[in-house]
Amino acid sequence: MNQRHLPVTVLVPGRLHERALARVDATFDMVRIDQVQPELMTPEMKRDVRGVAAMGFLQPIGPAFIDALPNLEIIASFGVGYDAIDAGYAGSKGVMVTNTPDVLTEEVADTALGLLLNTVRELPRAEAYLRAGRWENEGNYPLTPMTLRGRRAGIFGMGRIGMAIAKRLEAFGLSIAYHNRRSVEGLAYTYYPSLEELAGAVDTLISVVPGGAATEKVVNANIFKALGPDGVFINIGRGSTVDEEALIAALRDGTIRAAGLDVFANEPHVPQALIDLPNAVLLPHVASASVHTRNAMADLVVDNLISWFSNGEVLTPVAETAHVTAKAVK
Repeated sequence: MNQRHLPVTVLVPGRLHERALARVDATFDMVRIDQVQPELMTPEMKRDVRGVAAMGFLQPIGPAFIDALPNLEIIASFGVGYDAIDAGYAGSKGVMVTNTPDVLTEEVADTALGLLLNTVRELPRAEAYLRAGRWENEGNYPLTPMTLRGRRAGIFGMGRIGMAIAKRLEAFGLSIAYHNRRSVEGLAYTYYPSLEELAGAVDTLISVVPGGAATEKVVNANIFKALGPDGVFINIGRGSTVDEEALIAALRDGTIRAAGLDVFANEPHVPQALIDLPNAVLLPHVASASVHTRNAMADLVVDNLISWFSNGEVLTPVAETAHVTAKAVK
């Protein structure tokens, strides 16, 4: 979306994708601070800022920050998850919040399937075996005890990404069930009203849910026990949704067979106990991390700002602020 320069002050607190940063700078009057802290803003910033472009999953944007900007109209967040932004409070103050869904759906779903294959077929370990010269010196890599054949998949969070994962799993011949807060109308997959019931019915649990108080450590020891000794747990949602100590214990004692994780509770810190486990496949939060997809996410951040300040509408409002309307198109 090409656009002439708009005489609107947009604040960038902390880090932002370089493409988004360049476009904000070219399109708006950009100002920056190092962190999401009201005390770092000058009186002029507080007076003039009407938009914020932020990595909404990195630093909390709460009431104090929002209240410090009396003329704030929109917070454009980079990423599909926006649990660090108090979107409910923003909505109550008439501030629009946007995120970047859809443009990362296929990339994240691809990564979920790759992580599942790596976990079940031990592909990273097999590559390390080759690179260490062991294939030539010791013979073939041992047969993997696990396979995708005959597995029953359960998806925790049947939203856009969950649906994309389900379509890929269907192509692999897996049966599919799911758990959400409510069933999805018209969806043929089996719905379970609780996560524990879903875990008990499947042997492959894929978590795609966002973070926040409602999902804090919801994947716990009871869920791993229900998943069972042939169970595989995959997480590409948020690390905060998992009780990591319970997961480590479940992997150590055989409560479940293996796990593949792209997200962790305290990123970039990963517990050494997880790193040491041979039945855990670990990725450094790379599900959407391709140049193509991150550029598309960056563009959507800026396009939301441009659309808002050009015609009073946004492309991807979050649910908590879908009711917010522009005071006037300026």
